[in-house]
Amino acid sequence: MALLRSLSAQRTAISLVYGRNNSKSSSSVAVAACRSFHQRDRRSTTSTAEGAAPEATNGVNGARYMHTGDRPLQASTLVQPDLVSGEAVKRSIKQKSSQEKNPSPAGSPQRDPLDVTFNDPIAAFKSKTTGELMRAYLVYMICSSEKLVEHNMTLMKWSKNVLGQRLFTALMKATFYGHFVAGEDQVKIIPTLERLRSFGVKPILDYSVEEDITQEEAEKREVESSVSSAGDKKEEGSMPQYHVDKSFADRRYKVSSARTYFYLNEATCERNMEIFIKCLEAVSDDDRKAPRAVATGATFGTGITAIKLTALGRPQLLLQLSEVIMRTRKYMEDMVGGQGNVLTHHKTIKDLEKYYSSLGDNKDVKEFLNNVTSDKEGILHLFPWSGIVDEDSQLSDTFRVPDPQTGQMRRLISQIPPKEEEMFRNMIRRLNTIVKAAADLDVRIMVDAEQTYFQPAISRITLEMMRKYNKEKAIVFNTYQCYLRETFREVNTDLEQAKRQNFYFGAKLVRGAYMDQERDRAKSLGYPDPVNPTFEATTDMYHKTLSECLRRIKLMKDCDDDARKIGIMVASHNEDTVRFAIQQMKEIGISPEDKVICFGQLLGMCDYITFPLGQAGYSAYKYIPYGPVEEVLPYLSRRAQENKGVLKKIKKEKRLLLSEIRRRLLRGQLFYKPKGNYVPI
Repeated sequence: MALLRSLSAQRTAISLVYGRNNSKSSSSVAVAACRSFHQRDRRSTTSTAEGAAPEATNGVNGARYMHTGDRPLQASTLVQPDLVSGEAVKRSIKQKSSQEKNPSPAGSPQRDPLDVTFNDPIAAFKSKTTGELMRAYLVYMICSSEKLVEHNMTLMKWSKNVLGQRLFTALMKATFYGHFVAGEDQVKIIPTLERLRSFGVKPILDYSVEEDITQEEAEKREVESSVSSAGDKKEEGSMPQYHVDKSFADRRYKVSSARTYFYLNEATCERNMEIFIKCLEAVSDDDRKAPRAVATGATFGTGITAIKLTALGRPQLLLQLSEVIMRTRKYMEDMVGGQGNVLTHHKTIKDLEKYYSSLGDNKDVKEFLNNVTSDKEGILHLFPWSGIVDEDSQLSDTFRVPDPQTGQMRRLISQIPPKEEEMFRNMIRRLNTIVKAAADLDVRIMVDAEQTYFQPAISRITLEMMRKYNKEKAIVFNTYQCYLRETFREVNTDLEQAKRQNFYFGAKLVRGAYMDQERDRAKSLGYPDPVNPTFEATTDMYHKTLSECLRRIKLMKDCDDDARKIGIMVASHNEDTVRFAIQQMKEIGISPEDKVICFGQLLGMCDYITFPLGQAGYSAYKYIPYGPVEEVLPYLSRRAQENKGVLKKIKKEKRLLLSEIRRRLLRGQLFYKPKGNYVPI
């Protein structure tokens, strides 16, 4: 009765359609842009927020206008009412009914107009049965209860003990598991993948089995695997953030939207590698590898697999490598001034020779300079990273720099025992194996971002994998967390490296998963807080970074260069950010058919964003978790926690769900069967 009363009280929202309003620059502007792109000021990669390109700055300002109403937007571009008249609702339903009665001609994919207010319940849920809508509403009702969410893991374990395995599994499939997880294995997820595709949405596959270990066990594993057998030596110049601290050894602390791997042994890392490869096979079109139904058309080669580097090796190695990278930057800053990545200084080998001239004819210095990575524009890296990712370099011997005063070679990394050197080579071998499999199967890899004390190493290794494998298309994507103060600078630097070394650049932009943990750790260990001060600053960082990527894509298009050399995923549940991306694409003339921008959300969250995008011809993805019921309980627990933290989004999703359920009841469509005629772009 309560549900019926809610349905009766529910007000219906409307969709308003935007119009496309593309304009082309004059030929003289395009020529000037090309010259600027190919011969621009070398200092551009060191631009700060204040010194960013005008296009990027305007993009951020545009976001502010959108949010505050300082500048009126044209009605043909974006219209954002919350609720409109009943007559408009009737017209919207009539349009939808007409589309259902008169589908697109056979062989041509269906395309719908996009409601950029994301208030159209029909577009949001036409891929769902009425039972699935009711289940979603029940799940969101539970997620709205702080008490239930706070004790969700305890309640799930208690239910399992009381009901037994069979009844508990049935209960979970009827609620949380059925809503947030696609299935138990590669075969059982096939119906979900096929239905997503028929409604214009593609998959990012993730085997979401997580260990349910205690805090004590997590801390024990992390401390043991983050310290070398030679001891945790904090030498002169060492940085505290790149050393394990037991207070933060459980990396799940205050993290609800990202899974965590804790190192156990090398055999576990091998199993993780095999699981990632199975995910690749599940989203590929290779009939020799993929399950039959998947291979014959569930994804058509558009799938992606997400991986984490902490699943493939010992975290100590990522910590040490991250510290090396940051100490190298400090070494360059002390020697030549400025700040940032080595590449941003635009120094040449001759410049370094001048800095070392007082050392005389030093054999070690000459050998060091011979191994520096550079091009005609200057030095890219002080170390031969290509040798590192090709599995044959000794870390202890590689990361040494000349002392500018004495000429003696000093280590930027403590001596690594031979067994741990082998572990590092094993980690790189596993990653190489995964990426090569992705290239062979013609699917893509997204390397997830992790904590800032791992991220310099993760990004550096991922960029080298791009250089190695992204020669003809973007196979490897890196992830950038926009709640970090340095994100714009890092993305700009990596874009510059991709341009200079001529490889395809792939990036997934997210807000981030570790904000509270990062702030607490920085305060406790006494290093600068790496996180933006406010939500608004993070939004500006996201929009500014996205605008810079789009600006570069437009310049490539204007110069008749391959615009697909930059591929961006807007991975966000924030509809303002999605609207901003769509508006920017329109303003600079980037169409969905260019296949350079895509959008992504989690399965079971923000369907009112993902499905309208896919049905309108945009490249839209769902992050698809799968795995046995009992083994994905930690994942389900995190989803419940995450939804509790976004009550505003839940409120909107619940309103749209009730609106669609009510519409189906009134129209006699209680047993509606989803059938799509959409083809993902």
